[in-house]
Amino acid sequence: MILGLDETGRGAVLGPLVICGLAVDEKGQKKLKKLGVKDSKLLSPKKREELAPKIEKIAIHTVVMHISSCKIDANRRRGVNLNQIEALTMAEIINMVNPDKVIVDSPTISDKFKNYLWSKIENKKIKLIAENYADKNYPVVSAASIIAKVSRDEKIRELEKKIGEPLGVGYPHDSRTIEFLEKTARENNGKFPRYVRQTWDTVIQIKKKHEQKGILGFLKKIVKT
Repeated sequence: MILGLDETGRGAVLGPLVICGLAVDEKGQKKLKKLGVKDSKLLSPKKREELAPKIEKIAIHTVVMHISSCKIDANRRRGVNLNQIEALTMAEIINMVNPDKVIVDSPTISDKFKNYLWSKIENKKIKLIAENYADKNYPVVSAASIIAKVSRDEKIRELEKKIGEPLGVGYPHDSRTIEFLEKTARENNGKFPRYVRQTWDTVIQIKKKHEQKGILGFLKKIVKT
């Protein structure tokens, strides 16, 4: 059994970090290749949604874990960095599935991430491959990246319905995401809901700007009275 692992939402300023572990056998590997899976970033949202149910039919196991923004913030504040958060969650999936071989899309080109992940894996007989760009080079990892992306997209749509406003894709490069953060900070004197990553520099800068405006506004009211 071969387990592919990948994440999405790592650099997002809002919404969860989503990690998917997808396990197949050798026949499943061939079926994924025939299906034409690719790194999720190279596929349109529509294509990812079309492929997701077909991938899940091929998989022996599909495990999807969401790490919320507030949990990421809490970990970072106590010194657990994003690579460690990712590795700990991946190890949890690996220990749960207990495959023969694991292929992980590593966030770094060094062995530091791989070594940390290996230290958290219980079964030391497992063969571990951790490579940068594994989502482009291994179909099982590409398949995991697709499932993870579809799951995160669904979560963002749920949030949009709940708050009744567009969020964009939730990354700093998206103007709709920044507009939402600016509007939220402006209306709440720099305060953000729990699904916004408040340890992210983009959010910290927006927060500071609107907190200062809130203080200045308060001082002006005092002066007038």
